[in-house]
Amino acid sequence: MRLLQSLTRGLDTLDYMGNQGAPVRLTDVAAALGVEKSNAAHVLKTLVASGYAEQDASRRYRLTGKIAAASRAEHSLEDIIACKESWRPALEELVARTSECAHLAVLVKSRVWYIDKIDSTLPLKVDHPIGSLSPLHCTALGKAFLAFGNAEADEAMTGYTKNTITSPARLRAELEITRNRGYAVDDEEFAQGIRCVARPVFDDNAKMIAAIGVSGPTVRVDDARLSELGAIAMAVTSR
Repeated sequence: MRLLQSLTRGLDTLDYMGNQGAPVRLTDVAAALGVEKSNAAHVLKTLVASGYAEQDASRRYRLTGKIAAASRAEHSLEDIIACKESWRPALEELVARTSECAHLAVLVKSRVWYIDKIDSTLPLKVDHPIGSLSPLHCTALGKAFLAFGNAEADEAMTGYTKNTITSPARLRAELEITRNRGYAVDDEEFAQGIRCVARPVFDDNAKMIAAIGVSGPTVRVDDARLSELGAIAMAVTSR
């Protein structure tokens, strides 16, 4: 629950800063959130490190153009928070059934933004911190948005491993397979030794709002297990 509280505070801070007509002080944010200055400082430092806020010469904080782009998306921050709360039980079910790490992410421009996760209890596990960003073309969560949402991959598709798809034609073929299968796969394409599956999450209007997925190390996730994880991911539902 601590991680959920941290995310909520971050979103509340973005909302508060977006409603102000000028850069804000640390004490302003602490008062708005109703927390200690040290907690507000942690939230602001996280937003700065992620590129959503910046600190000026007077040590005040303001939003960057990154969050402005996010705010032009089809779904509001309120939609995203509601989605996170609704799909939290599904993350718990995924971890209970697979023993692997489960993630929930939304689209921010040409990246996926991790908004929730539950860690595996096993010693060897995958970790994508809440608030981190990852590319679309080589992650299961990202390819879910490319296949089922309205996202578009960057023209320059960076190669991260020998398995990364960097050809537009190959990516189009992969996305067609993804649509037919119902879920996306990352076969050591973003990080060597890690395999992932992800499926789309749709809102009440049948528009994709998020992606939910499972990640595990290749020592546990062979081809058969990867297909099994995909089937489990497809079976979970929101509350």
